[in-house]
Amino acid sequence: MSSAPPAAPPAGLATIGAFINTGDLDTGTEHLADPGALGSWLADHELAAPGETWTSADLARTIQLREALRALAAANAGEPPSPDAVAAIERQRKRSRLGVVFGEDGSAPIVPDAAGIDGVLGRLLAIVATAMHDGTWPRLKACADPTCRWAFYDSSRSHRRTWCSMEVCGNRNKVRAYRQRRAQD
Repeated sequence: MSSAPPAAPPAGLATIGAFINTGDLDTGTEHLADPGALGSWLADHELAAPGETWTSADLARTIQLREALRALAAANAGEPPSPDAVAAIERQRKRSRLGVVFGEDGSAPIVPDAAGIDGVLGRLLAIVATAMHDGTWPRLKACADPTCRWAFYDSSRSHRRTWCSMEVCGNRNKVRAYRQRRAQD
């Protein structure tokens, strides 16, 4: 009997995972290195129109939110929630003026009422809030390896994955633990 392929994350959570992973801690690569890169990433992910101009301040706020979301994803992997991360997310929620809008079709999406970067970051927060409401949020995790912290969608049956990759981060941590035990002997 063959096993089923791992479930793909819902589209919104895939976007949040990709957003968190724009900062690759393992390699030290920053994909949002300047306002132009920010604009390209936002346009590629249909969060902003192509050609919109962004500032260094917009970039700094975006990276601050990204790292707060990484900390929230780490809490999904068992770390205690970071009060600083929660406070940063709440500050951005207020700036984005998130609210529920009742549509004529009976829908009630969460949407930002702000323009510019606050509107864009609000759309990201709306994805997170929706995922929290529908129960998919706990599956978006940050790798437990402190040198990695890569965001991944836990599609395991038990929802207990801790590393983004057993072959890389899992092995690295098991070898580290083995060496620590051997040093204590």
